[in-house]
Amino acid sequence: MTNPVSLTRLLTRKNALNHTRIAVEQPAGETLHAAGGEALLKIRRVALTTNNITYAAFGEAMQYWDFFPTGEAGWGHMPVWGFADVVSSGVPGVEVGERFYGYFPIASHLRVQPQRVTERGFYDGAAHRQTLTSAYNQYMRCSADAAWREADENCQMLVRPLFITSFMLADFLQDNAFFGAAQLVFSSASSKTAYGTAFCLQAYPPLQRVALTSARNQHFVEGLGCYGEVASYEALPRLDRSKPTLYVDFSGDEDLRRAVHQHFGESLVYDCYAGSAQNTQFLRSLDLPGPAPKFYFAPVQIRKRNADWGHAVVNQRFNEAQLAFIRRISDAQDPWMRVVEHRGLEAAQALIDDLHGGRLDPQQGHVLVLD
Repeated sequence: MTNPVSLTRLLTRKNALNHTRIAVEQPAGETLHAAGGEALLKIRRVALTTNNITYAAFGEAMQYWDFFPTGEAGWGHMPVWGFADVVSSGVPGVEVGERFYGYFPIASHLRVQPQRVTERGFYDGAAHRQTLTSAYNQYMRCSADAAWREADENCQMLVRPLFITSFMLADFLQDNAFFGAAQLVFSSASSKTAYGTAFCLQAYPPLQRVALTSARNQHFVEGLGCYGEVASYEALPRLDRSKPTLYVDFSGDEDLRRAVHQHFGESLVYDCYAGSAQNTQFLRSLDLPGPAPKFYFAPVQIRKRNADWGHAVVNQRFNEAQLAFIRRISDAQDPWMRVVEHRGLEAAQALIDDLHGGRLDPQQGHVLVLD
């Protein structure tokens, strides 16, 4: 006799991202069984970072809310990255007990319709996901993933979705010869995506990497060693504006963007907006001096490099860079990140509130365990 499904979900209010509620459902007659063409995944552990707040902040504009519809007006599933096990399958090649890495709601289970099943994994063929960015529909089979290490799962969850942005952003910038810049200025330099990008650019020593951060995070950012110069936001007026400068914006703060444009003036050659957790507005026209801000979207550069190099080479280069980054951030003697595990959806609610409010230690990486 099979046990009835108890589906537990964490729902996020779309117009107030720090407001969440737990919903428990036990549909009559439904069991832990996948119908033909389906697989039922038990979500085991996921990472929660400011990147997930960004997904929610741009949920409407970038269709992130559409991946996991809730059926409730005004409420959405905040997408997260993590690991899940197959607990029932009606699809050959997707076997019970296998572990997959991918994009999930914060919930106990996810039903998927695996298509394009290969040794590497599958894509969810659910009808509502077919018009959405395919990179988010892929589920990678851990046993066939060269980047997967069981002991590194927490770091991989925390780093991989951020580091693919970092890796491809660094590649995008160098692919465009840094738009003629001699220095890069990073806002929110304490964020993992920002310092991941700086890490990837260490092979370009003539390029000055300047970190802008809050006064309370300045010591942490200085300790990373991947920026050539670290300044608080208040010290922006003292930065060298004689060099051609590229602004890499991870803050989304419009007042800061205006100050950057006004300070660097004609020296500002490009304004690259890489996303934000705190600013829930899409890019707006602010009538700024200098170049108009351009939104950076990693899947566009991934598609370009898949065409340029081939998928296998892109994967190989990314996996090598990611492993080097994980080894650096988890170095036992001088770690850049310390993993903190949280258990259960109640803990997730408090964590999301703190993430949304920007109140967490930048050296910590937060994992939610749902076993």
